[in-house]
Amino acid sequence: MEINHNKLVRDNIPDIIKADGRTPVVRRLTNCEYINALHKKLLEEVNEYLDNNSIEELADILEVVSAIAKANGYSDEDLEKCRENKRLQNGGFEKRLFLEKVMPS
Repeated sequence: MEINHNKLVRDNIPDIIKADGRTPVVRRLTNCEYINALHKKLLEEVNEYLDNNSIEELADILEVVSAIAKANGYSDEDLEKCRENKRLQNGGFEKRLFLEKVMPS
């Protein structure tokens, strides 16, 4: 039975499908299509993480974020440096602070 997926998949997925005796039909995306597919994939992975809170889904989110960065000309090191700079400037989330409102002076 034919199943349509129409989504970005990891590089080894076609080989895994072939090893299972099935035939994958794939095509290479243009740069614009790739960015759009990565954005959809990020939403998919975030939703999967929200459904089951697994470390595997967190790893998938990181993989997609890394691919988005690279597609936009940034390295993983650039992304980490930016993350660390924001952390130094604004802090992290360790204190679990929830801003309810800001009162006028």
